[in-house]
Amino acid sequence: MYFVKSPFFLRWLYPKSIWHMPRMEKKVYLTFDDGPIPEITPFILDILKKYQVKATFFCVGENIKKNPHLFQRILQEGHQVGNHTYNHLKGWDTADSSYLENIAKCQELTKTDLFRPPYAKAKKSQLRQLYKKYRVVMWDIMSGDFDQNLSPKKCLENVLSNINNGSIIIFHDNIKAIPRVTYALPKTIEFLLENKYHIARIE
Repeated sequence: MYFVKSPFFLRWLYPKSIWHMPRMEKKVYLTFDDGPIPEITPFILDILKKYQVKATFFCVGENIKKNPHLFQRILQEGHQVGNHTYNHLKGWDTADSSYLENIAKCQELTKTDLFRPPYAKAKKSQLRQLYKKYRVVMWDIMSGDFDQNLSPKKCLENVLSNINNGSIIIFHDNIKAIPRVTYALPKTIEFLLENKYHIARIE
């Protein structure tokens, strides 16, 4: 189960997390979770380069270790990076000390003040510690590209029907997402540019 639009009760539970950026400007923020991996991250980077837009990649530490050249390419092409734990841990199922140690291990590679909990599932006790060091970035629009029962067209519709100023959109650079992100990402960018949105990375 996942929510395309971030639900009120989650925003109420975690008010210190960032669910969207300021609504005044016509800006949208593309973010990518779980990479970098050779199967899809190069495609995403090629698309971003083609349209000359910047994005934010919430990277998993073990994937950075396996694919350092892709991580360097993300940085060299001017994108932002965030911490997504070293082993894509679900905070709800992990002891606080182990969770925070895993994030610290990823932080040695990412060196960022941005963090996104995998599955958006972190305990309040974990977040209390994380808020001291990181800006915890959640989402305004979940594309659902990881859902293998979702058609590529529906994935695109999930995004385009919910666009607003300041939206933070989640796509994934993982294997499950490939059919949907390869279809929806270019069309999302084209829609945003045609409608005069500025696509920005999270600063």
